[in-house]
Amino acid sequence: MGRAYEVRKASIMKTGAAKGKLYSMYAREIYQAAKNGGTELESNYILRRLVDKAKSEQVPADIIKRAIDKVHSGADESYSEARYELFGPSGSTLIVDCLTDNVNRTVSSLRAVVNKAHAKIGAMGSVSYQYDNLCIVGFKGMTDEEAMDTMIEAGLDITDIEYEDGITTIYGDPKDLYDIKNAIIAKLGDITFETDEIAMLPKERITLEGEDLELFKRILTLLDDVEDVNRVYHNVALED
Repeated sequence: MGRAYEVRKASIMKTGAAKGKLYSMYAREIYQAAKNGGTELESNYILRRLVDKAKSEQVPADIIKRAIDKVHSGADESYSEARYELFGPSGSTLIVDCLTDNVNRTVSSLRAVVNKAHAKIGAMGSVSYQYDNLCIVGFKGMTDEEAMDTMIEAGLDITDIEYEDGITTIYGDPKDLYDIKNAIIAKLGDITFETDEIAMLPKERITLEGEDLELFKRILTLLDDVEDVNRVYHNVALED
């Protein structure tokens, strides 16, 4: 217990440039998912999840539609996923997930970040073993005990469950994301989920202070400016 999932919501972004990056990120992801698995939401689980996520983060419907229509038009763009593992100050670690059409450009951009922020790129697996890959579903309307009973009734084996400030958060295997959501919807009806993610969660969090904290925040800011960066996970406890 006590995972206390921290969400750095892209939807909170205030600047037009930041929103532009968010829209571009989802456009690339949706296009690639539709290209790989087909454009029908019912049969393409990954595409359906991305469209749901994009809508929840207020990505305009025309951007979502254009990304899917691009597949119908015969466009042949190609993006690949890349994961990089970083070491920051005083035991801090980061996992950086990218979607790119130019790996050399992405690596160059990340090297510029680590050089400016005195960080280090680690070998594959040097950081990720300290994280768990989990789905996270947060919602209102049930206590943790009621949610546990619901999962048991649905035959779902979850990893963890929390209840805080009226929100129940369930952690489970990523492949069970839709089964968990469907079990909750069956009990509560068509609800809005507070959290609906698949993420890498650190097994332990650390606290940074002073210059180390400022340096770590600089790393996050610089990564936000890299166009190819989609998601950043880290082990530092930050204030909301």
